[in-house]
Amino acid sequence: MSRFLTRLVIENATGCDDGRWRLAAALVYQSDVAADVFIVPRGFVTDLASVPRLPVVFWLTGGTSNEAAVVHDWLYTTQPVPRAVADKVLREASAATRVPAWRRWLMYWGVRLGGASHWSTTAATRPQ
Repeated sequence: MSRFLTRLVIENATGCDDGRWRLAAALVYQSDVAADVFIVPRGFVTDLASVPRLPVVFWLTGGTSNEAAVVHDWLYTTQPVPRAVADKVLREASAATRVPAWRRWLMYWGVRLGGASHWSTTAATRPQ
């Protein structure tokens, strides 16, 4: 069964209000979709859900699944799985934190439609 094995513990990463957070403890997630356990390490910096700050979009999806967003950010940064799997893990992890189904699907389709450029940029800058 997919589930978080630890709780999300974050702190402000920069000391200012720029939306960047640092994990104060590792976040561990067991995924059925990926058939793997992901350990997001202490010290990883995230912006949580990269939701456009347009009022309606942010109201519908922003700040609703921080744990899943951290795992998804880490998967996009490290790319241990294909992008399609990373996006499915976001949806699965959101379900594990009881995000309503309609909101999970909005988030999922948001990253499917808007995440390709971030995935490609990250892949291009990763050392081989």
